Amino acid sequence: MSDLIIQCLVLVACTGSMTQSQHGRTLVLAGTGKTGRRVVARLVSRELPVRIGSRSGTPPFDWHDPTTWERALYGVRSVYVAYHPDAGFPGAAQAVGSFSDLAVRCGVRRLVLLADRGASEAERCEQVVRTSGAEWTIVRTGFISQNFSEDVLTEAIKAGVVALPAGDAAEPFTDAENIADVAAAALIEEGHTGETYEVTGPRLLTFTDAVAEIARQTGRTIRYVPVSKEQFATTLTEHGTPERFAGQLADLMAEVFDGRRAHLADGVYRALGRGPKDFTDYVHDAARTGVWLVTGPPSGSGPAGRGSS
Repeated sequence: MSDLIIQCLVLVACTGSMTQSQHGRTLVLAGTGKTGRRVVARLVSRELPVRIGSRSGTPPFDWHDPTTWERALYGVRSVYVAYHPDAGFPGAAQAVGSFSDLAVRCGVRRLVLLADRGASEAERCEQVVRTSGAEWTIVRTGFISQNFSEDVLTEAIKAGVVALPAGDAAEPFTDAENIADVAAAALIEEGHTGETYEVTGPRLLTFTDAVAEIARQTGRTIRYVPVSKEQFATTLTEHGTPERFAGQLADLMAEVFDGRRAHLADGVYRALGRGPKDFTDYVHDAARTGVWLVTGPPSGSGPAGRGSS
């Protein structure tokens, strides 16, 4: 059955639902990432039509190949705009601006942007979405708690040493479940247009505090070691990360971990009417999955990984 026929059937089936008929299909960019796949799960649970935007999707979507964008936008009414690897990376605003313009021309009515708190490039991403002509919502987040358990810092936790260029900056660690809840609400509900939701956890922690909490709940010795951005970039390249990417990630982390994000915000409460998930609860849930269990000798501290979507 062709994609066009399937879309027609979906539209006919949805005529009885105000939410579905209003918003149609949602494209979730970085749809296999930490926040994206959670947004997808929430939309699917509501039986809403979703298209996963990724290089392995059907059709494929690649932020770095604009020729893939228009086909991915076919029949789409709303988009979760999560730039890969991060909205704070150089060039993100230009790509997000070009994509947003095309999306509006293709009939997209609503854009929900995942933005990085305190990153100057992410602020430029916000501006181009606001001026795109679409209904817009900004979901502004900081360091995602799941970075410790989903690819990015998992091996470092297992090795017992987490080395980052974050100094002793305090951070209101943000749970990916909260981000997805807010983003999904903005995509499918009314009342969120023109809102900027800063999604944070309920308290400030340093990375020393965060790693200590993981150590406490796993019963292991794990320590946080602050390093310079140069040391961090060198470690990344030694573990196979391309030099240019390593430098950009190190620069971004040095930018945002200078204390500018050391404050709480009420985005979860304003969007959902409830409080955010605490980091201790996240660690409890993650530890129960066994993700940090060490089954062999430590493999080294490893790189911090990439991406926040």
